[in-house]
Amino acid sequence: MKLTIRQTTALDHLEDDQSVEVLFGGGAGSGKSALGCYWLLKNSLKFAKTRWLMGRTILKTLKETTLTTFFQICRMQGLKADLHYHFTQPSTITFFNGSEIYLKDLFAYPSDPEFDDLGSLEITGAFIDEANQVSYKAKSIVQSRVRFMLDEYRLLPRCLYTCNPAHNWVKHEFRDPHVQGTLDPSRKFVQALLRDNPYITKHYKANLERLPKRDRDRLLFGNWDYEDDPAQLMNHESIAALFVNEHVTPEGKKYMSCDVARFGKDKTIIRIWHGYKCILREEMTKASTVEVAERIKELGGRLSVPRPHTIIDEDGIGGGVLDQLPGAKGFIAASSPVRAKATEKYDSLKTQCAYKLAELVNEFRFYEPVERVANMELLSEELAEVKEKNLDRDGKRTLVGKDKMKQALGRSPDDLDTYIMRAYFEIARTGTSGSQTW
Repeated sequence: MKLTIRQTTALDHLEDDQSVEVLFGGGAGSGKSALGCYWLLKNSLKFAKTRWLMGRTILKTLKETTLTTFFQICRMQGLKADLHYHFTQPSTITFFNGSEIYLKDLFAYPSDPEFDDLGSLEITGAFIDEANQVSYKAKSIVQSRVRFMLDEYRLLPRCLYTCNPAHNWVKHEFRDPHVQGTLDPSRKFVQALLRDNPYITKHYKANLERLPKRDRDRLLFGNWDYEDDPAQLMNHESIAALFVNEHVTPEGKKYMSCDVARFGKDKTIIRIWHGYKCILREEMTKASTVEVAERIKELGGRLSVPRPHTIIDEDGIGGGVLDQLPGAKGFIAASSPVRAKATEKYDSLKTQCAYKLAELVNEFRFYEPVERVANMELLSEELAEVKEKNLDRDGKRTLVGKDKMKQALGRSPDDLDTYIMRAYFEIARTGTSGSQTW
């Protein structure tokens, strides 16, 4: 494995006589995950019978990304699965010398806000990938568990964090003090950019250059002082909080929103809400209108959602689902706004609902527990792409079109419309009685 100069610098800090925490961060493609995996592998082999942690917000994502990189590093070092190491599902790598690496989910689940799952853990060191997505509390608790066999090998309780620029603890605790010259000697910050990695394909840079300015600043140039896109309706802090707003309790009325698969799209997304909390997310693949309608009936009856509190995207083949559900509401994105104030001007119902959704999200009113959402990062990206089209022009408020959104995301926003449709009930105020009509 050929290390970059920046990776070597970080490894030097991880082997000196004072550094306890090292943050390796900056642009995409700088070899962050590879560094962390190499460091864990090196220590696991060098210090027999030690225990190490590889962590990320979501275990599923960790397995799909960082763990894949780890196995690549193993192959590059000539190590073979089931000979030199064994991966035992769901989350342990065991080496021939008795060392272990534990894969850990570091999201702040409402069922374990104090991270008691880590309480009995004793480890020799830890690597947290995409640390900017992990709470400061989770990072601190992991750090407190680094104590196993340190004296036997005369090791310091070290933690390595890798990330891209973000406006949270990674910036305030590491990057800013580093720039100001006030960083504690036990902490180190190593800035790494794409240009510092001579081994990455040239196409990676070309892809980053096509990103919107804000993302290009962060991921290509490693700009920690990037600004949020002023056209963005929901700020990143509020979007990130969407998954940890435990103060939002299931109360009040229940609602259901359904985005039916259109032609060329094979996913139908259904969400059920208790107040502003999502209590169920379900997707159906290549389902007929009859199957979707029957599923909505079943879920509505089982979870006590009144039919008038059910809204279905009526554009495309969604109308075929709505026809089978008398009493449910149809959502036509391009239709006229409803009950807008005289000072409010929107070009469509969807735009009106998107603005209301943004208002509620920015007030930390929505909550979707991470166990409900299929992919936290993808949903966050979709919400961040809800933007005003003509920011500097007077007249009606208009959203950036779905085609532009698809171009920015590189995919279709599958989950966004179920959120936008949920906001409909906040602006319509239909005054339905809430009686069961199933």
